[in-house]
Amino acid sequence: MSIKKSAILGCALIAAGLSAAHAADWSDTYIGYRYGTSFGEPFNNEDIAKNIFNLGHVSGYKYGTNFLNVDMLLSDSKDPASPGSSSGAQEIYVVYRHTLDLGKVTGRPESFKFGPIRGVGLTAGFDANTKDDAGYNSKKRMLVAGPTVMLDVPGFLNVSILQLWESNAPYNKFSHTATDRYDYDPHPMLSLAWGIPIGSLPLSFEGYANFIASKGKNEFGGGTKPETNIDMQVMYDASSLLGASKNTARIGLEYQYWRNKFGNDHTGAAGSGAFAKTPMIRAEYHF
Repeated sequence: MSIKKSAILGCALIAAGLSAAHAADWSDTYIGYRYGTSFGEPFNNEDIAKNIFNLGHVSGYKYGTNFLNVDMLLSDSKDPASPGSSSGAQEIYVVYRHTLDLGKVTGRPESFKFGPIRGVGLTAGFDANTKDDAGYNSKKRMLVAGPTVMLDVPGFLNVSILQLWESNAPYNKFSHTATDRYDYDPHPMLSLAWGIPIGSLPLSFEGYANFIASKGKNEFGGGTKPETNIDMQVMYDASSLLGASKNTARIGLEYQYWRNKFGNDHTGAAGSGAFAKTPMIRAEYHF
């Protein structure tokens, strides 16, 4: 399939998911907070503290599921908002995914169940961010599309092979240089997402893992590297302590392993900031 046709398919699936959101059979919307002190940014060898506030939503309807997450990331002064500033950078990062369940669409769910697989789907979505910082000021835009298999486990474990179409248009505040929007080479990503209860305990193991191929030359003519981003957490259902219904209030510990962040080589000029290993605390309140 050509790049143009694949992108059109992705946009169509996104539109289908957005139009179906109002007809959800079930949904879960939540606000969250997490905090860590050893975040990394490429070309910055400092350990950075970040407060992260998020709004999340997941829902299911007749033919599939929707997932939306919006993070607001507030850095400390080690990731400054501008050259010489004592104020930290601010970033908004948005992720949306829609998965169309082929068994539900065809009305033959048993046809897509075999071995350890309980379903097959098509996933599409986008990432978008804007960051106000001293050096790069990212304005990422990315479409994703590809097949997903849903494994037969307690909770869920979805495995997707997605094609990525990514671009950026940074602005360097040190040199006051704007870069025209630049399209990286289309490239694939192996993506896992899971949420698995731990026995009968009020605990769950959740997260995602993205293994991303090189995206060719960057906007400055340098090479990019394969990227690994694994983010996982163990969450405790603390709802009973508050007299609330199950899974209303959740707290836990989170860990992120991010090698060659955004495709930057951590063994080269991007330095140790392109290889973050970040423990965090996390809290969520579900509506």
